[in-house]
Amino acid sequence: MLYFLDPFGCVKNQVDAENMMAYLNNSGWSAAADPADADLVIVNSCGFIESAKQESINAVLAWRNLYPGKKILLAGCLAQRYAKELAEALPEADGFFGTDDITKIVDAANSLAGTPTPVPCSLFPVPCSPSRPLLSLPGSAYVKISEGCNNRCSYCAIPLIRGSLHCRAVADIVDECKGLLARGIKELCIIGQDIGSYKSGDCGLPELLAAIAELPGNFWVRLLYMHPDHFPLPVLDLMERDPRFLPYFDIPFQHGSKKILSAMNRAGDAEAYIALAETVRSRLPAAVIRTTFLVGFPGETDSDFALLTDFQEKLRPDWAGCFAYSREEGTPAYTMKAQVPQKTAVKRKRKIEARQIQITEKSMDRFVGQNLDVLFEERFSGKETEDIWLGRLYCHAPEVDGAAVITGIAPGAEIKAGDFLPCRVIARRGIDLEAARKN
Repeated sequence: MLYFLDPFGCVKNQVDAENMMAYLNNSGWSAAADPADADLVIVNSCGFIESAKQESINAVLAWRNLYPGKKILLAGCLAQRYAKELAEALPEADGFFGTDDITKIVDAANSLAGTPTPVPCSLFPVPCSPSRPLLSLPGSAYVKISEGCNNRCSYCAIPLIRGSLHCRAVADIVDECKGLLARGIKELCIIGQDIGSYKSGDCGLPELLAAIAELPGNFWVRLLYMHPDHFPLPVLDLMERDPRFLPYFDIPFQHGSKKILSAMNRAGDAEAYIALAETVRSRLPAAVIRTTFLVGFPGETDSDFALLTDFQEKLRPDWAGCFAYSREEGTPAYTMKAQVPQKTAVKRKRKIEARQIQITEKSMDRFVGQNLDVLFEERFSGKETEDIWLGRLYCHAPEVDGAAVITGIAPGAEIKAGDFLPCRVIARRGIDLEAARKN
């Protein structure tokens, strides 16, 4: 039996974890609900920024302390990038398994368990199998359409870990979506390091989405992570025609200073990015824009930061995350001069976050009074007069945005996690929304 721990990775790592679990399950391994019952503990790691790397290492140390006699396998991005160094510096891990070939996880697990010959099985799932175990929220699933990245942002270690961009075939992706929908999934989250760069043969992202649009049924398609320098505008045509493709745009603009953007190896500038947002919003008035900002990049002065705050004010994203620059060895930015003190970067991060709360609250006000579908995820509490649920509207991406609190549900109503039901938004509570079930 094995116990799988995946607390640190991004959603792309989560899909890797799901497929590793599928291969292991189909090869004779079974999941242990309690780590005390497991023969093998797998820690799926993140190696993108320093804090995540340290958390992954700390997890191995903690599990070794708790279970000194068990085998521990460190998997994921950290193991991919630093396998040699970790083999010498982290004897608490019995083995390391990277991201190059997920299909070999069975060999790695069997080797640590002392049974190097794979256990016979009738059928192995293909990568990104629709039958894999799902770690996502009820009713939702991530569909990875590509791996790696060609953008080569100067601060980013992803190409060092995942390599250059390579994309799955359209037919394989559509088959996965079809299988997930057959399992009752209501939300397909399309992911990759940059899905706007997707290319398979003559098909780009618009053609892929058109193929998914041929699938019948009432479901959501949410697009995540599109680099602004090559945003595929034809996707707007499909969204205008097919409301199942949500007008939700996750576009990491990162900064508002042309100097800093150039140093990041990005071609755009604040004016071009604001123009892109205006185009999206003019064509799709219901559009929701999420972005990320990166502060403390080498060479960022007070003047550059002022340009970023001005950009944030003009862009007024519905949602935004802000990150302090993490200096990653092997990236071009690692050797850049004028490294910004961490204390300064954290101070700037907090300022951006404080400003964003006000922007987001005002943005969420526009949903009050609207009748919208809600994806129900968790029964929060039950009272004599009503049940209360947590869920998400189209304006909420899984795990990173706010949520909807759904009230007015009769006690014991036949509702289950993953249901997709119409509600009326009746109030904003901070950055969250309150909705009432429509009968």
